[in-house]
Amino acid sequence: MKKMFIIDTNVLLHDPQAVFKFQDNDVIIPLIAIEEMDNQKRRPDEVGRNARRVARFIDDLRQQGKIYEGVQLENGGTLKVELNHQKLENLSGALEKFKADNRILAVALAYQEEFPERKVVLVTKDTWLRIKADVAGIEAEDYKTDKVNIEELYTGAVELKVSSQIINQFYSNNFLPWDKTEDDPQVLHANQFLSLVDENGSGQSALARFNADKKGLVPLLFGASEAFGIRARNKEQRYAMELLMDDSIGLVTLVGQAGTGKTLLAVAAGLEKVIERESYKKLVVTRPVIPLGGDIGFLPGDKEEKMRPWMSPIYDNLEYIFGTGKETKKDKTDEKFKAANIENMVRYFKEKGQLELEAITYIRGRTMPRQYLIVDEAQNLTPHEVKTILTRAGEGTKVVLTGDPHQIDHPYLDANSNGLTYVVEKFKGIKLAGHVTFTKGERSELAQIAAELI
Repeated sequence: MKKMFIIDTNVLLHDPQAVFKFQDNDVIIPLIAIEEMDNQKRRPDEVGRNARRVARFIDDLRQQGKIYEGVQLENGGTLKVELNHQKLENLSGALEKFKADNRILAVALAYQEEFPERKVVLVTKDTWLRIKADVAGIEAEDYKTDKVNIEELYTGAVELKVSSQIINQFYSNNFLPWDKTEDDPQVLHANQFLSLVDENGSGQSALARFNADKKGLVPLLFGASEAFGIRARNKEQRYAMELLMDDSIGLVTLVGQAGTGKTLLAVAAGLEKVIERESYKKLVVTRPVIPLGGDIGFLPGDKEEKMRPWMSPIYDNLEYIFGTGKETKKDKTDEKFKAANIENMVRYFKEKGQLELEAITYIRGRTMPRQYLIVDEAQNLTPHEVKTILTRAGEGTKVVLTGDPHQIDHPYLDANSNGLTYVVEKFKGIKLAGHVTFTKGERSELAQIAAELI
């Protein structure tokens, strides 16, 4: 028998196409959810855009019949906007009867009472509402369609103990055949990294990358490269440098705690590829504009002045890179390049058209050919937002997503449902993509200990 799914507002604001993802079951949207989305429609951010998308979807379906009676969906299910089907008297006296969440709960209670033979499920991303539903005897679930298990997230690398003969063979031939079947526990994904360690404990080891076309392990070509004066300091950073400096890799995802060097390496590699090697026309660095803590309100000045506080972490990395690498670069005699003020350096490269620091909002609608695009703090993006960014990539563009899934500021996302982890899992095994999970902090001993303990 078909299930009945009662959909909370936050599910639709997270994924405006959620109504089409419940197979052939019945989907019910309480009218109070429509009212809540109506209150969000003027917002300029992704929440506002999603509210407007839902309105368009429902309006199109309304042309097919009376939406309050139920309209047939293409997947065999039905969609209904519920007007009066709720019993506020069924709510506990401890709950405010006219609070939106509680009215949605009342709809679920009414349906469960009227259709005892059918399974009624309340779908919400609100943990508190799921708790209240459980207390009221209603089955409640999180929206799971775009979720991944963060504990099982693809790391992009594996350590394998092998004989010293295999390691010697790899060094001698610069290649090691690796043709494993899908049911073999040692099967590898395209561009996955291996650390080959002598099983006898001799200390002999080798770093390798799986080449899916050649069906074997190959040495790292760019792992030891210098990018604008920056070099990798540990194994994971060498893996990352391999992907960042390889123009055949169109999408790179870097996941790790604060201080592991994700953004620093990405920006350094981008500067090297754009300014020194001219492999790309422009380096574009962007990040979501989501405040940490209380919002400070509107900021004065033009767009660049408004963006400066949000882009401070990027400026910090640029200052470190310019300060580290400027004495070793061939154009060290350039007076502009020698300028002590980081603002002057950024302005200089902006005027040359080689660097752009932009809010994620302004990426929408653009086509970006031959650009090195870095999206920092990508864990604060929804899967749909990441899809929007990736579809902006023009011919020859490289996209780098960095972030920490355990440091999310977005109200509707968590470590399992954000765009960064979603992309990591979806692109696992794709030859055009590569991923690295950082584990070792390089910022400072204090930063490393704080990331682990707090």
